[in-house]
Order: sequence, then structure tokens, then C-alpha cells
Amino acid sequence: MPHFSIRRPHPSSPSRPCRSAPASICPNDSLCGGCRFISEPYPIQLCRKQNAISSLLAPFAVPDPIFGMDHPFHYRNKIEKAFGTDKSGRLICGNYRAGSRDIVPNADCIIEDEAASAILADIANLADRFRLQPYNEKTGRGFLRHVLIRCFASTGEILVALVVTSPIFKAGKHFVADLLARHPQIRTVVLNINSRRTSMVLGDEERVLYGPGFIQDILCGCRFRVSARSFYQVNSLQTEKLYQTAIRFAGLSGSERVLDAYCGAGTIGLAAARSARSVLGVELNPAAVRDAIVNADLNGIRNARFIAADAGRFMLEAATDHRHFDVVFLDPPRSGCSDLCRRALIRLRPWRIVYVSCCPETLARDLADFCRNGYTATAVQPVDMFPHTEHLETIVLLKPDSRR
Repeated sequence: MPHFSIRRPHPSSPSRPCRSAPASICPNDSLCGGCRFISEPYPIQLCRKQNAISSLLAPFAVPDPIFGMDHPFHYRNKIEKAFGTDKSGRLICGNYRAGSRDIVPNADCIIEDEAASAILADIANLADRFRLQPYNEKTGRGFLRHVLIRCFASTGEILVALVVTSPIFKAGKHFVADLLARHPQIRTVVLNINSRRTSMVLGDEERVLYGPGFIQDILCGCRFRVSARSFYQVNSLQTEKLYQTAIRFAGLSGSERVLDAYCGAGTIGLAAARSARSVLGVELNPAAVRDAIVNADLNGIRNARFIAADAGRFMLEAATDHRHFDVVFLDPPRSGCSDLCRRALIRLRPWRIVYVSCCPETLARDLADFCRNGYTATAVQPVDMFPHTEHLETIVLLKPDSRR
């Protein structure tokens, strides 16, 4: 598989100017490992990503200049922190050290929402004051495992999820009251119970301690309900650019039948629905499908429906039944499209495929297959969703080769 590497600098700079970060801006740079390129000026990071994606996708198309951020800090609307103890037995809260389960205390991260950082600091102080025992991964003992915070600037709403090992939280009422006194902008607090000895952050059981149990965000003119366990993009500003570009690539005129494969909570499909004849979203995760149906109703969208099914199997059945879709949105996981999904989509043969990728390597693999089977990549737009990291989102427009 082709390799995506942003280590080699490119001599030219991208066309979109961005502010740069001073060297050593993060005191945990050498410990945390979450932002591999934080010590480099941001324009150089963008140059490297532009050069890397251009080299990787050279056999298919020339990517447009990358969409960077004007201010590439405090962009994460979701933070997750682990609780533990230091060598002296004091409670600490932070990220795991790269390649280990050791916790690096870090309550003030420069890529995380500033309001979330302030809330996190107070949660750690309250946990210490209420004598909440942090979870010990080696012994499996303890109460407080993680905290998850989501913040949406569009609505000003904040969700706090305390991840614990037991649903019994005797001090819960007073803990929440003290937290809300410090941060009244918090709309909801939930208790997520994860009693399993696993590296997974969230468990399957939840109890609402305050508020409705979810918050809302506004994206591309649509309202989306987001809970602690919902999949949702962590960079709202760049997600808006990502989805607007995907919809622009789709070239919708109001008459198209749209398939949103790997649709998740329906974000792309619902954003496109007002410009299409109909939208059908397909997602394997039933919980995500339930979120999509709720989000469609929340926005009064009547021309979109969602089903729980494997995207590849659904498209194969649709092709066998001679069903037609004008546009297909693809937003697969990092593993890319399955072999079945690619074969089925090639048989289905829509007029446009809009591929939203979070992994350049699997994107290149899938593009090679599509191009061998009668499609041409006509537009490529990289989007820097995660400044200071090696990750990159890319949108590709594929059209059937006119020679076939």
C-alpha cells in the first residue's frame, strides 16, 4: 500500500496563509505525543501535508491547495482525559504518554477548547475534594476512569460525561451542583458506566445526572443532536469546509437520488438533502442510524431516510435490483472501503462518487481500484482537520470515464 508521510518539507508554501506557532509552545511536547508537529510553524506543516498528498495521489489527480486554519489552536470540540495517581499517590488527570498507559498531566492543551480545559481543571479539583478514587488499570480498582467533554461554539452548549466503574455515585448530586456553580454554561452531565477491564473509554450504560443527556450543534445550516457516545467530527470550523466542499463536488440541482454510504449520524446526507430529490443513508451501527433519524426530524427534513445495513451488501443488492443513484457519498472508516463495497459501487455506477477520506493510504488504494474500473478522479481537496498532527482529510470527486 502507498505510504503517506509528511516528514519531508516542501520548498513552496500553500496559497492560504495561516498564523504560525512558536517553537516549544507546548510544555508536554516531548511527553504526550499527540501533536507530533507542534514545534514547527503551521505553514510548514501545511506544506508537508500538501507535498505528501500530492505525491501519494499523483497517479490519479493533482490536489488543490490544502484548506488550513487561520488560527490552528483550541480547535477540538471534544476532549477525553484519563484519571490516575502520580508516584506520591495524588490524583492526576491528563493524556496517555505516547506508546504507553502512563498518564501525562495535561489539563490545559493548546489544541483543545479553552472552555473545556477550564471545566476539566475544576473537575479534577472536585474529584480530589470529594475523594473520588481514580481507576487503576493494573488492579482494576477505583471509581473515576475518564472524563469526556464536548463544547459547541455555534450553540454555546457543553456536555460533560464522567466515566466511572459503578452506577453508585453517592456524592453525585453535590458534585454536579458544585460543577454547575463554577460553569453554568454546562447543559448536561451524564454518568457513563464502564466496569470492563478494557482500553475503551466509554461503556454502554449511561445515567443522566443533569439536563437532557445531549447537546446540539449547528453545521451547514442543520441542527445535530450529539450525545457522549455519538460519532461527531472534533473540528467544527474545518468540518463546515469539508462538508460544503463535498456537497459542491456532488453538483446537486434538486433532482438527484443520493446515497450516503457509511452515513454515521447522517451529517453529510442531511446537509445535502435540501439540494437533492432524495437521500438514503446506510450505516452498520444501529445507534448511529437512530441518531440520524432524530436529526432528520429535528431539521424537518422529509426527503431523507436511514437504514441499518452493511454499505457494501446494500449496494450490491441495489445493483442486482437495477436501482439507480445519481450521487454516492462515501465516508468510510480509516480502513477505507471494503472490497465488497468497491465492487458493488462499480456495479451500481453512479454519475458521481464523492469520497471523503480520513486515511490517505486507503484512499489511494481505493482510487486505484475505481480508476481501473472506469472512473476518473476529477477533483481533489485536502482539508487539515487536525493541525499539528500527521492526520489529513481528503475529498475526491470521481466520475465515470466517458470513454466507456
